[in-house]
Amino acid sequence: MTDAADRFTLVVHGGSGIITRRSLSPSLEAQYRAVLAAALAAGHHVLADGGSAMDAVVAAITVMEDDPLYNAGKGAAYTAEGLHELDAAVMCGASGQAGAVAGVKTVRNPIVAARGVMERTRHVLLVGEGAESFAAEMGLAPVEPAYFHTDHRWDQLQKARVAQRVLLDHDGAPRAEPAAAPWKADDKFGTVGAVALDRHGHLAAGTSTGGLTNKPRGRVGDSPIIGAGTWAEDATCAVSGTGTGEYFMRGVLAFDVAARMRYAGATLADAAAQTVQAVLTGRGGRGGLIGIDARGEVVMAFNTEGMYRGVVRADGVAQTAVFLA
Repeated sequence: MTDAADRFTLVVHGGSGIITRRSLSPSLEAQYRAVLAAALAAGHHVLADGGSAMDAVVAAITVMEDDPLYNAGKGAAYTAEGLHELDAAVMCGASGQAGAVAGVKTVRNPIVAARGVMERTRHVLLVGEGAESFAAEMGLAPVEPAYFHTDHRWDQLQKARVAQRVLLDHDGAPRAEPAAAPWKADDKFGTVGAVALDRHGHLAAGTSTGGLTNKPRGRVGDSPIIGAGTWAEDATCAVSGTGTGEYFMRGVLAFDVAARMRYAGATLADAAAQTVQAVLTGRGGRGGLIGIDARGEVVMAFNTEGMYRGVVRADGVAQTAVFLA
């Protein structure tokens, strides 16, 4: 890959956690992989046609927001009040501009609204009703809150209420276990994200999430916080994270990867490994991240048993993975 036009690459993630062959049936694994492949295909089509990294990131994430398997858009986790509050962010590596929305309840594709904030306003983050009003002004038709409902997420909320816990995305009885098995948290984080390198050598990153099951009203995680769950700059890398958001925010994890490259001269692989080990694991957090640099080098680093992930390069061959090994 010596020519920049041949390096274009897209990487996606759909969450990390205790994702093992015991906790995920083969048929459900195939469904998760199919969505990852569809997201990769959507973004690759954009990049192959000469589209921007930002276009590809938004295209890929929109696919995952529209699929109820992932905790972003339709199928988002429920709050303690039985509602949905969604967050998303994008960042452009070429311009350094970023946009985000948080706590939206009627926006079908928060990632599109986040891009609108970046491109149509002087601001970075809009929240709640203000973000929803802005989305409507930019032509995004609102959806009824019931659009985001799935029985699986509703059942998760009931289990979380009984346990009096705030749970991370896919928490609940592992789906491969018999229905009679005692409920236990299976600790999966389902935020979705994408990073891309386009034919012009530019990077972009995006992240979207429904947040925590049984989270209190107004809780915002790392996904829409620039530098925490989302970061992109052409000089270093583009990063999207998934995991225990409070740890990502306290450690500014996405930016930490870029900072290690910029100030210490670390490679993307070394920077990501150091960040996950020292900042995330070292402080007691769990999760992972995907990243790409201007040379097309890719990382998918995590400290959990698995992470839904995939990559597609200029040849169009999509590769997806779920488990640690």
